[in-house]
Amino acid sequence: MSASAPALQRPPLPLGRILRPHSVAIVGASADPRAFGGFVQGNLERFGYDGALHLVSRSSTEINGRPCVKTVDELPQDLDLAVLAIPEAGVIDALRSLAARRCHSALLFASGYAEAGEAGQARQRELAEVAAACGIHLIGPNCMGFTHLAAGIPLTFEPLAARPREQRPGVGIVAQSGFMAANLRDSLVSRGVPVAVVFSTGNEVDICVEDVMAAYLDDPQIRVLTVYAEQIRHPALFQQLAARARAAGKPVVLLMPGRSARAREAAQSHTGALAGDHATAATLLRREAVVLVESLDELLDTTAVLLRFPQPPAGGTAFMTGSGAMKNLALDFADDLGLDLPALGTAVTAKLRALLPDYAVAENPLDYTTISVRNPGIVGELMLTMLEDPGIGSLVLAIPVGPVVAQKDKAEHIVPAFAHANKPAVLVLTGDGSPIEPFFTEAIEASGVPLFRSADRALRALQRVAAYGEALARAGRARPVAREALALPGPVPANGIFAEYQGKDWLRQAGLAAPPGRLAQSADEAVEVAREIGFPVVLKAQASELPHKSDVGGVLVGLADEAALRAGWEQLHASVAHHRPGLALDGALVEAMGARGLELVVGAKRDADWGPVVLVGLGGIWIEALHDVRLIPVDMAEADIVVELGRLKAAAVLAGVRGAAGVDLAAIAAVVARIGARMQADPRLMEIDINPLVAYAAGSPVPVLALDALVVARDA
Repeated sequence: MSASAPALQRPPLPLGRILRPHSVAIVGASADPRAFGGFVQGNLERFGYDGALHLVSRSSTEINGRPCVKTVDELPQDLDLAVLAIPEAGVIDALRSLAARRCHSALLFASGYAEAGEAGQARQRELAEVAAACGIHLIGPNCMGFTHLAAGIPLTFEPLAARPREQRPGVGIVAQSGFMAANLRDSLVSRGVPVAVVFSTGNEVDICVEDVMAAYLDDPQIRVLTVYAEQIRHPALFQQLAARARAAGKPVVLLMPGRSARAREAAQSHTGALAGDHATAATLLRREAVVLVESLDELLDTTAVLLRFPQPPAGGTAFMTGSGAMKNLALDFADDLGLDLPALGTAVTAKLRALLPDYAVAENPLDYTTISVRNPGIVGELMLTMLEDPGIGSLVLAIPVGPVVAQKDKAEHIVPAFAHANKPAVLVLTGDGSPIEPFFTEAIEASGVPLFRSADRALRALQRVAAYGEALARAGRARPVAREALALPGPVPANGIFAEYQGKDWLRQAGLAAPPGRLAQSADEAVEVAREIGFPVVLKAQASELPHKSDVGGVLVGLADEAALRAGWEQLHASVAHHRPGLALDGALVEAMGARGLELVVGAKRDADWGPVVLVGLGGIWIEALHDVRLIPVDMAEADIVVELGRLKAAAVLAGVRGAAGVDLAAIAAVVARIGARMQADPRLMEIDINPLVAYAAGSPVPVLALDALVVARDA
């Protein structure tokens, strides 16, 4: 995790006694099998829970042959976990009674807390205070509990069919939504993906997504963490855990709604969460190689692929099919996704030509034509050959399900090749809902190949997998943590904003170029500066209370001689006095006119929850019109920053269009890196904005020039 990220609010809570409790009490046990307490008891009995199970029921003396006690006060001491299957009105008293029995933790299903408006938020604050005072770790409220499928412990009110304990290494699911937790479990299990644990955290009064992730990282049976989080409550801890997961080779696949304003509002009403800056969070999570997806389908599909291939290499995707039409569709869809289908190297191309008929083209995507009808085994050989290419990081094979005889050929001659794939390779069986014979299904499961019924979904999943491979490689190239901060331009103003001349002086110390010039405090001094640097000049009003100078007539450009400058001095001061009466200026900045170039913006901001990020994109008027920017971690290597510049919509403009020379991308990247280093080194810095940063052609004496600068800081 970046040293500039916020400090940890708290370490993760240990969940050993919760995930594998040796003793469980159901408070609100019921003989009614459809009551919450009845569902929990039924689940435990069907799964063969072998720990001590205690029942608290006011109306029953025994349920299913198990004795009941009337009150919590009659329970034994030192219980691992109590399930509170009771209405909200009785929860506080139950917690206090459980504390007297030294109960370690409690699971609360009840709703009506922070998701239910101001009154509910007040109830949740009281719940949190009481649980903390009692020393009881609380799961929920407003949750469905958890099911440890590997240990046979189903602590949920959802009625579950008995199933053998999962022995295979698999997926750990954690979701703030109980519905989503169950949906993810069922969807993955139905695809033959092993799920070790599924955990619903609800409103997270105490135990949060981060605590569950920490437990999953310590569990050798869990290889992929699949997360649904509407609000990450402990950003610094989440980033630390993501870094641990990356180091351990355990992918974290995250669906985090909130890109739209309406989604953020819905998340707040659902979980009582306060939405953070989604774009900043996404940037910093990708820095730690978290796999961010945008839909439920992507969450499921990417999880399935990464479980089989948790350490994918960087590289593009190969696509294979026996259909020219499918090949063309793949080209279009990959282009829409920004998924690279790279050209093959000469060595692999030569091998493919030796295998293909003369009329087939050895390229990516590959249409191997009808050759597989007579020789189905050739498809697997072609696939493994394409995977030999060092530029290929993953592969999609799209073939029809076909009639029974064709399915037999594929099961015997094509599917086994996937077991030998050393890079992510997936199988698409087209035909949507057309049936797959049992023997074909068994062969697919035995090979371990991730199966799709949609080429679109397969390509989208591999785009996420490819991005994960790139993130793993990029993490190894991150710049060292900045250690020394440049002294700020002076005492931090009351509003935290330094005047432009102060900010530019500071940026020059950091190695950034700005137009020659300096502050003048009289018309005579302005003329003196202009004679030193040469006409024409720019005149700008300067005060920390005036960050947007042009709004009040505080910027005059193209002042060509002394007379124009003196007249401009009077005009500028009169305009500022008219719009901002009583504002005292530090003076006016006199600068040489910068040559025309491509206007960019480079900025940085520090999110109170997530830490700092850097922004780069088209500047000037274009930033408002197009919003064409990239958010970048503060420690990204300059070579990777150049790659990010190439992902701007205006990348072609940076490269040069209609005969114009391209700008110096390396120089722009160096500016971005320097701004990131400053933000990383000095936690007092809250915002830096250079707009415009004018970029010139490579080889120019000054390849980039900061025409305006805003620096915002806070006192230590």
